[in-house]
Amino acid sequence: MRRRTRESMRMGETDLAAIRYLLAAQRRGQNVSPKDLAANLDISSASVSVMIDRLEKSGHVSRRRHPTDGRGVVVVATEDSETEVRETLGIMHARMLAVAESLSPAETAAVARFLTEMAVAIEDLSSESS
Repeated sequence: MRRRTRESMRMGETDLAAIRYLLAAQRRGQNVSPKDLAANLDISSASVSVMIDRLEKSGHVSRRRHPTDGRGVVVVATEDSETEVRETLGIMHARMLAVAESLSPAETAAVARFLTEMAVAIEDLSSESS
């Protein structure tokens, strides 16, 4: 899904990760500074500055004054960016739902059993290594 979203939005992995982080922070009502973004993405401040410039030029983010510290700057995903992500994911989710709805009850039961058993196997593996 991430690859499709990146391709649709014509951006790289780190750029999309930045947009996703900004959108999640905005939903929580949190301000994100360039320093916060660099820490979350594990990239240098120079790299985050170049990335923000690129995303700002493409209309995906904007820089604004920090609401409580007038000297600081926050980075905000634009409404267009949020709409683009939502539309791209909406199309993919609709396709995934159509596939799930096309399964017979027996196929659905088999998939559910498989996923449950895989989850247990992974959980067992992680508890063994602890």
